[in-house]
Amino acid sequence: MRHSTYMGAITLAAASAVATLAGCASSTQPAAVTYPPASSSVAASYGTIDSIQLVRTGGTTSGAGAVTGGLVGALVGNQIGSGAGRTAATVAGAVGGALVGNKVENDRNQPRETYQISVRMDNGDYRVLQQDDIAGMQVGTRVRMVDGHLYRY
Repeated sequence: MRHSTYMGAITLAAASAVATLAGCASSTQPAAVTYPPASSSVAASYGTIDSIQLVRTGGTTSGAGAVTGGLVGALVGNQIGSGAGRTAATVAGAVGGALVGNKVENDRNQPRETYQISVRMDNGDYRVLQQDDIAGMQVGTRVRMVDGHLYRY
């Protein structure tokens, strides 16, 4: 019995040593770091306006406002009264909440006019952006793009 305990300890020590050594060895090499040429980021920021169109955006609803309003209204209505009165208050709350939620969603999604500006970037890319104003820009104007917004340059 003593021999098997001794062999078990040796086996455990050997397995532990192998696991430790395997953890120390690494076959992976560090990843190479590459940087784009300095001029590419500058070229990507500048371009020339190719076209400007006035477009109408918004005006659509998903129904999420009515559903959310209905749920909130039903929860509030369910807190009122008891028995048949509670049921009536829950239904009235759901209907009223749905109407209010739909109105809120419609008000937030009113159609508005924005400018869709197509820009040929100096690096050859073609970008289309939407802005609320064009600040005197026109087709052929040189522009700089900063955080998705165009500025004259």
